[in-house]
Amino acid sequence: MIERYLVAHPDFFERHTDLLETLKIPHASGATIFLVERQVQALLARNRQLECKLTELVQIARDNEVLSSRLHRLALGLMEAEGLNDVIAITKDLLRTEFPSMQVVLKLIKNPRTALQAKTHILSDDPPASLSDGLFIDRRPMCGLLNQACGHCMFEREAPDIAAAVMVPLIDSKRLGVPALGSVDKERFHTGMGTLFLGYLGKLVSKAVIAHISR
Repeated sequence: MIERYLVAHPDFFERHTDLLETLKIPHASGATIFLVERQVQALLARNRQLECKLTELVQIARDNEVLSSRLHRLALGLMEAEGLNDVIAITKDLLRTEFPSMQVVLKLIKNPRTALQAKTHILSDDPPASLSDGLFIDRRPMCGLLNQACGHCMFEREAPDIAAAVMVPLIDSKRLGVPALGSVDKERFHTGMGTLFLGYLGKLVSKAVIAHISR
């Protein structure tokens, strides 16, 4: 009854300010505090929550700015590429900068133009199903422990040292290739990790590759 009355009359304590200094309510500590103190505590707690949220939003904005700058540099570099080998070199350089100490590779699906322009960066004629099917069907970066077949296909001689990897599908109207990052640390890449940057990178590189194999 009292609660309904106060809800219906939110200005009650404005008309009876003296009550704020006399009413007391229990506190979690076991002590008793005045209502006005309780309101101040609630406002301070709310203020701390808002400060934490603001800090989080500022960090997100900074992260997005960094992401935008990275992709902008990549886009400019790919626009200046004169062939598939340039596209591969520019992409690998960026990945090495962003992921130091990682093993970086980029391989293209074999066709007459890729075989002619990028001979040393071609996938085998018979890539493992987990690479040729799973990666391109999902159309998004694939992270986690690396099986032996994929490891050998992508990293070749370095494969025995690679424990975990992330692979990015290059795809337009058809399958184009796969950039990959490998780590000796099996915990470095895992299912569920954020891959926003790599997903955008895949789309940019895909457009650059298709532009050069369509000429």
